[in-house]
Amino acid sequence: MSEGRVWGRNPVLSLLRSERRRADEVAVLAGAGGPLGEVVALARRAGVKVSFRTRDQLTAIAGTPDHQGVVARVAAAEYANLEEILRVPRERGESPFFLALDQVQDPRNLGAILRTAEAFGAHGVVIPRHHAVGLTDAAGRTAMGALEFVKVAREPNLVGALEVMKKAGIWVYGAIADGGEVPWTLDLAGPVCLVLGSEGEGLRPLVRRTCDILVSVPMQGRLGSLNVGAAAAVVCYEVLRQRLARRPGVPEGQ
Repeated sequence: MSEGRVWGRNPVLSLLRSERRRADEVAVLAGAGGPLGEVVALARRAGVKVSFRTRDQLTAIAGTPDHQGVVARVAAAEYANLEEILRVPRERGESPFFLALDQVQDPRNLGAILRTAEAFGAHGVVIPRHHAVGLTDAAGRTAMGALEFVKVAREPNLVGALEVMKKAGIWVYGAIADGGEVPWTLDLAGPVCLVLGSEGEGLRPLVRRTCDILVSVPMQGRLGSLNVGAAAAVVCYEVLRQRLARRPGVPEGQ
């Protein structure tokens, strides 16, 4: 899996206007103005990271000097849409199990969560289109092949996506550092979407209010909380444990 690159003013503008294929970063020649100003403005309106580089740096990124002063990094994999991932459990005849990430910024955390999602049987992951890391090469490498099996939907409105899930009968559980219900005291064998917040701020207030139930992993150590990847692993394991316990012939705890 390799991260794609698009270069040249018009190709990058077309990419930024696309509803399907998304840019994760736009690198622009430092100090350039004129036509490249439109690229920068459109990228920022779309919530795409903009960085400024030297001409040699842009040549190294693009692999060619014919970049016209702008190179976009494109997701390492194609995104699904929300309806596509909602179809997955229906097609498998399984109870829905999804993860939603609220503005997670670190590609390594995203990759680790995708690997966790695949390992514990999640049917898909929802991420915001803006102000969050996408399926970069670094995320793909950390996921170690999970992107081949777990669909990722990139939605313009995370709260709207959660509301669609709720209307479909899926219970939305928001993970918070403390003060929530202990996961193993809840029934997580039914339709579940686990929402995890960003590394620094956690769940945004509106996302938090949209959740049906808030959950927290109890801790006895001296550190304040688990990072988002570790919290995802703990709660996802509990979802799988409960589901396996409900299957005929499977001993409790396996």
